[in-house]
Amino acid sequence: MNINNLETILIKIFKKNGLKADHAKICSDALINAEQVGAYAHGLSRLKMYCDRIRKKLINPNPKIRIKKISQSISSIDANNSIGFVAADIAIKRAIQNAKKTGIGMVAVKNSGHYGLSGYYAEQAVKKNLITMIYTNAPPAVAPFGSSKSLFGTNPICFGTPSGSKIPFILDTSISMINRGLIRFAARNNKKIPKGVALDKFGNPTSNAKKALQGVQLPIASFRGSGLAWMVDILSGVLTGSNHAGKVKDPFDDFSGPQNIGHLFITFKTNLFVKNYKARIKENIKIIKKLPKNKGVKEIVYPGENKYKRLKMNSKKEIKISQIVKKDLEILVK
Repeated sequence: MNINNLETILIKIFKKNGLKADHAKICSDALINAEQVGAYAHGLSRLKMYCDRIRKKLINPNPKIRIKKISQSISSIDANNSIGFVAADIAIKRAIQNAKKTGIGMVAVKNSGHYGLSGYYAEQAVKKNLITMIYTNAPPAVAPFGSSKSLFGTNPICFGTPSGSKIPFILDTSISMINRGLIRFAARNNKKIPKGVALDKFGNPTSNAKKALQGVQLPIASFRGSGLAWMVDILSGVLTGSNHAGKVKDPFDDFSGPQNIGHLFITFKTNLFVKNYKARIKENIKIIKKLPKNKGVKEIVYPGENKYKRLKMNSKKEIKISQIVKKDLEILVK
């Protein structure tokens, strides 16, 4: 589908569900970006879920978002159960604004929802020549190390920095072997998931996506991944005043109340400690890229390079839409 046509349809759907035109545009842009970078599990496959939660009054389509200035550098945001895209867009822009004024910006968000790709917001800061770290918690999916019950979300960790070239360095990764959205995407499209990423509800390894959703996802690096998930839960949940310790509600399955997800955005200038950061980061990347390569490896790439290439390539193409998503769009746009 042509990108412009898709944008028109998405904005129409969000406006139909009560969002203001500017908020509908923010949501549309984020979903289309996810499709263009190949993160389909965070793209159009989630559209129906957002609309379902709006209709059930679990997402506020017309929120009264409150921004509290704590200092010149620090702000807090009560998103009033807005759709996560809107809350995150306001937060990253405020974090950028604070950092430009004082050198560092920190914004905590509570009463928000799923906001898509953390890297999408990190890129906004990097384009302003800022370094950024972004954290958000998520519904239970991963068991804490030593436990058989899921409690932590896949809790992504995101870091972004200018790279000295047009391609930003953006590390955006969940603490699980694969993100939960990929498992949901596989379940909805009757596809298998890789072995070694999840257990079923009986604790057995499974490649069945539907059984994995009922069981437990495995963290990266055993107890280290579990520890990172805990760290993110503290930073984005405990610290911000949001749900934490397994209380974030699953957006697809739990309609008992709003999610109350928490986000933490940190941005800071590259010249806080050195004046030649651009030259130093270029040297850093150059040294690593020149290292001897393993057999079969053509190039050592840094986080964000492949995603940038996919975005550049797919921006010139029409977006492929599955039959399932086409049906969603046809129903939602009526």
